[in-house]
Amino acid sequence: MNHIPPKKTLRIALIGDYNHDTVAHQAIPLAIDDAAAVLEITADYDWLATREIDNPEDLVGYDAIWVVPGSPYENAAGAFIAIKYARENAIPFLGTCGGFQHAVIEYARNVLGWEDAAHAETETAGQMVITPLTCALVDQTAAIELRPNTLIARAYGRNEIDEAYRCSFGVSPEFASELERGDLRVTGWDEEGEVRAVELITHPFFVATLFQHERGALEGRPVPLVHAMLRAAGE
Repeated sequence: MNHIPPKKTLRIALIGDYNHDTVAHQAIPLAIDDAAAVLEITADYDWLATREIDNPEDLVGYDAIWVVPGSPYENAAGAFIAIKYARENAIPFLGTCGGFQHAVIEYARNVLGWEDAAHAETETAGQMVITPLTCALVDQTAAIELRPNTLIARAYGRNEIDEAYRCSFGVSPEFASELERGDLRVTGWDEEGEVRAVELITHPFFVATLFQHERGALEGRPVPLVHAMLRAAGE
C-alpha cells in the first residue's frame, strides 16, 4: 500500500470580518505560525471577509477552514456557505465563538431540518438555536470539561481545561438536547453543564468551541486545536 506523504504547505481560509482591534484576530496568525513551526510545515492563511463569499467555489483549494470570532458577521450567508462546504467535503474545520454559533445553526438548518433555526443576536423570528447566555462571558476565563476520547480531548491531552471567552450568546437549552440525536455531538461543557464545544463524529476534523482558545497564543502558549487542525489538514 502506497503511503501518501503529508502535505508540507497548507492553505488555510480564515472566514470573518478582520478587525485589528479584535483580540482573537490578533491571536490567530500567531497560533497558526506557532503550530506550523512545531509541525515543520508552511501554513499560509487568507482572511476572507464574509461579504466576499457567495459561492462554495470561493473556497476550493483550501486545506482547512476556520470561521473566526467577530459576529454578527457582515454577511452571515458567507459564513454558512463556508461551514457547509467544510462539513460536506471533509475539509478540516474549526469554528470559534461566532464560528461555533454559526456551525450549530448550519447543522440545525441543513441536517436536522430546523429550516428556521435562528440566532437571537440578529433575528427576531424562527426557532432560536442561539440565545443570550444567562451570564455574559466577556474577557473571562472558565473551566471546561471535555468528553473523553474525542478530537478535542485528544488534542489537549486531558479532560479538563481552562480557556478564555468573549461572548454573550450560546446554545439554547431546548436545542442542546436535540444535539444528542445527531452526529454533531456536545464534547465540552462548563461547570453548569452548558454547551461549550461540539464536534462532528462523521467528519475527519470538525470542531467548534464557544471559547476562544486561540487567545493563548498571545501569551506564548501553544494552541492544541490549531495544531490538531493543521495535522488533519496535512494528512
